[in-house]
Amino acid sequence: MIDCPSPNHDDRNRTPVTMIVLHYTGMESAAAALQRLTDAEAKVSSHYMVAEDGTVMRLVDESRRAWHAGKSYWRGITNVNAASVGIEIVNPGHEFGYIPFATPQMAAVLQLTAEIAKRHGVKPAMVVGHSDIAPARKQDPGELFDWPLLAKHGLAYGPVKPIADPHWTDGGTLQALNRFGYDVTDGPAAVRAFQRRFRPATIDGVIDGETRAILLSLLINEERAAKPAES
Repeated sequence: MIDCPSPNHDDRNRTPVTMIVLHYTGMESAAAALQRLTDAEAKVSSHYMVAEDGTVMRLVDESRRAWHAGKSYWRGITNVNAASVGIEIVNPGHEFGYIPFATPQMAAVLQLTAEIAKRHGVKPAMVVGHSDIAPARKQDPGELFDWPLLAKHGLAYGPVKPIADPHWTDGGTLQALNRFGYDVTDGPAAVRAFQRRFRPATIDGVIDGETRAILLSLLINEERAAKPAES
């Protein structure tokens, strides 16, 4: 791990860390991203940045609030910066030629996420992408991000096998999305963000049977996991 201090941070005001937010840098190079994240005039930062070769750069101490989430929401939390650790992952993003994340890079993200989650007791439901917490504004880390890898290690939710279409109305589906965690003020944007994460093959913002079925499966799985084991 390399220390590359950013001046862009402030006090968490005693807010405990309960979230990890994953981003892509969305810039043409790692150097450009690092320059921006450490530029006092830019007023943006993250706690860590992970390069393509797996090198991890520490920009802001986890005890401080980095400025990475912007206006966002997840499961009732509106001050996401105060409640989260932010990880920027080097990738040009959709604007500059989105590409798959390199294997060494994903291995480093996996290890870093595991360490942060252990330190702060972050639950899998609270490991999210920038698009999850700001669906009307953001697409990162995007449909090529390897959520199944994190899910395999119990660190996050990933795509699941749908059980059955519950045939909810569109309004009912948005209510279920909000229950799962999303801000549904912009319904189509929330649906696209959900699909980008859990059904990346088709991201159209349309509520269909498969989208409803995947959402139902996630809600049922979470409810089952929350129940105490029978003795």
